[in-house]
Amino acid sequence: MYIGRIMHTDLITVAPETTLVEAKNVLEEKSIDHLLVVNKDKKLVGLVSDRDLKQYWASPATSLSTHELNYLLEKVVVSMIMVKTVVTVPTGTTIERAAFIMQQHRISSLPVMENDELVGIITSTDVMGVLLDAIGISDNSIRLGIFVDDTIGKLAELTVTLKDAGVNIQSLFCWPEKNHAGITQLVIRVASEDGSKAIAALNDNGFKVKDRYEKDITPFLPA
Repeated sequence: MYIGRIMHTDLITVAPETTLVEAKNVLEEKSIDHLLVVNKDKKLVGLVSDRDLKQYWASPATSLSTHELNYLLEKVVVSMIMVKTVVTVPTGTTIERAAFIMQQHRISSLPVMENDELVGIITSTDVMGVLLDAIGISDNSIRLGIFVDDTIGKLAELTVTLKDAGVNIQSLFCWPEKNHAGITQLVIRVASEDGSKAIAALNDNGFKVKDRYEKDITPFLPA
């Protein structure tokens, strides 16, 4: 999945000279958490988040009256507090790469560019939604974890086992076990009604299946 397919294109933007009061009103009216700051040439020059505004709002609040605070905030513009070094990505960025970039930079949104033009924005909520869809989580499925040696053919062996048992795999992903070199955990989801049949088939073919949290995973590791 590429972010060009799921990005928001109905962009809410403000000019650098927008006051903080105006910016706050826009965020509240549109029920969004980020404002793209665009100059008169329609170029992205900054980003302001709801968190940025709240932090600035709170900083002078203890020493000023409501009237004084409102007067001050009406004089401050977003260009004074916006993030000017904005992390952006092109439309061809994969959803998993976008998630990695957000985690790496500790940010919750990514403006999307195409040919040096701002064309969209994607948020951590969007990324999480797509990843949850990919995992296939639902109330009608069951999650099974199988630890295998990270060798050629193990995935094929597992899928053939379930195919022969008449079990459809709804989703599958894997990751290496950091504390156990050479071991990978395959996580699959199957229909709830197929759970017992899947576990029995896998166990019969030498796989050790974990279907719940286990503090000690040693008994489930391949011999």
